[in-house]
Amino acid sequence: MLNRFRQWFSSEKRQGQVQKHLESLRSRIPVPVFWLLGKTQSGKTSLIRYLTGADDAEIGMGFRPCTTFSREYQFPTSEAPLLTFLDTRGMDEPGYDPDEDLTRFNNLAHVIVVTVKALDHAQENMLHHLRRIRKSKRSRPVVLILTCLHEAYPQQQHPEPYPFGTPAEAEVVPEALRRSLEEQRRRFNGLFDRVVAVDLTRPEDGFTNPAYGGETLQQTLLEVLPAAYRQTLLTLDEAKKTLQDLFARQTLPHIVGYSTLAAAAGAIPIPWVDLFLLPIINSQMIYHLAKLYGQPLTASRFLELASTLGLGIIVRQAAREVVKFIPYVGSVAGGALAAASTFALGKAFCYYYSAIHQGQVPNPEDLRRYYHEQLELAQKSWTARVGERE
Repeated sequence: MLNRFRQWFSSEKRQGQVQKHLESLRSRIPVPVFWLLGKTQSGKTSLIRYLTGADDAEIGMGFRPCTTFSREYQFPTSEAPLLTFLDTRGMDEPGYDPDEDLTRFNNLAHVIVVTVKALDHAQENMLHHLRRIRKSKRSRPVVLILTCLHEAYPQQQHPEPYPFGTPAEAEVVPEALRRSLEEQRRRFNGLFDRVVAVDLTRPEDGFTNPAYGGETLQQTLLEVLPAAYRQTLLTLDEAKKTLQDLFARQTLPHIVGYSTLAAAAGAIPIPWVDLFLLPIINSQMIYHLAKLYGQPLTASRFLELASTLGLGIIVRQAAREVVKFIPYVGSVAGGALAAASTFALGKAFCYYYSAIHQGQVPNPEDLRRYYHEQLELAQKSWTARVGERE
């Protein structure tokens, strides 16, 4: 079998075919696309950092130019994206013309996110361009996010509990800030569907709640996203809540991204096709995980670790192909099993690398046990998730 795989992937023509298959799979994954509009320093990077858990350096290196004024950030990687952010940087510049961005983004973006500093009332250029973008597709939701609230009450903590958008706002919010928020709502009237006030800061800035209004923001985005695209954001958020270790926070989005890609491959209703794609998806995932942990991954090391997990992987792959002969149910089950196996594999490799970082080599039995535990948990979760999407 290994020889056949090696022969199948050896030619450049077949490698190109594999890449075409992977691109086709990526196009089928429901990745939410947020089009960010806002002046420089209005809080766009803080928003991305909150939603993804990535730091500023990762976000900065992840952006790629895609038009004259705009750039694209696919999180965590372009190979297995979970979220896409389109950032238009030139909105506050006199020479900005939205034609190019409208041509490129109008049919891609699911939600327009407009970030405006609460105390910044110089928004003439923003309003001019937003009217045109809004008119181009009125059915697409626009969320207005009013940021940097603390600038209105320096050296003070945020009012608690979170009062914005509730009857308590008039009583507990400083008057100057309340007037500014009312003015921003009036100024942008008719150009947004939902408005959220947030203050996303760093822990070292001294606020007891550095993600002030974050939960309201996330719930708002979930409510305005098309139904098929909500699950990705929910999955990422649920997974992040359980993480403390830095490496775990960095690697988990990659594991979820590749598992989602594997689910798309496993759901292909033609038996045996994904047997050629899943090894590629899994090997790309392991390569990225090894890179994140700073551990060189040689072919011998990969085989050593894979063999430790046992024959069960191959058996499960074969069982997944057999079940595809059952119409509809086979595609759902195949996608769930492919995703669960990929997720468990990624978690097992992270378990191994984490132990290596601590100067230990994990016992093969412990590694196998951990893999099977993660597989069982992931299988239950992905079965429900893929079933809902179908």
